[in-house]
Amino acid sequence: MGIDAELKELGIVIPDAPAPLGAYVPVKITGGFAFCSGVLPMKDGKMAFKGKLGAGLSIDEGKEAAKLCAINVLANLKAALGSLDKVKGVVRVEGYINSAPGFNVQPQVLNGASELFAAVFGDAGKHSRMVVGVNELPLDAAMELVCVFSV
Repeated sequence: MGIDAELKELGIVIPDAPAPLGAYVPVKITGGFAFCSGVLPMKDGKMAFKGKLGAGLSIDEGKEAAKLCAINVLANLKAALGSLDKVKGVVRVEGYINSAPGFNVQPQVLNGASELFAAVFGDAGKHSRMVVGVNELPLDAAMELVCVFSV
């Protein structure tokens, strides 16, 4: 089964790739890898999850933000590659979580992205990762996601 069929079965719709918010490219392909720039939890051109985890946003909302970021990464990747079937695997996932003082369960939030990649790519979705809590993110986003894929 191709990735598009897998996405359809999971009920996931890949939107058009979001426009970059600065002077960069969303995906840089080199040496068999696709380096994906940071993406925010944007939907229909608007920030879907704003604010800090642990002060206004719950872990479940954070997981949804992470899932939305992962979908946006896939949108950028599809635009760059032409097809997600060219992805051989997810190599690395980095999550930057807009965190209130004392919020220290960032790994639970990032699971929203990791679980989506595992559902879409199966064993090829297994990856290394890191997650950190940060004081501020662009546009008051709840999180930012950076990924590397083998292609």
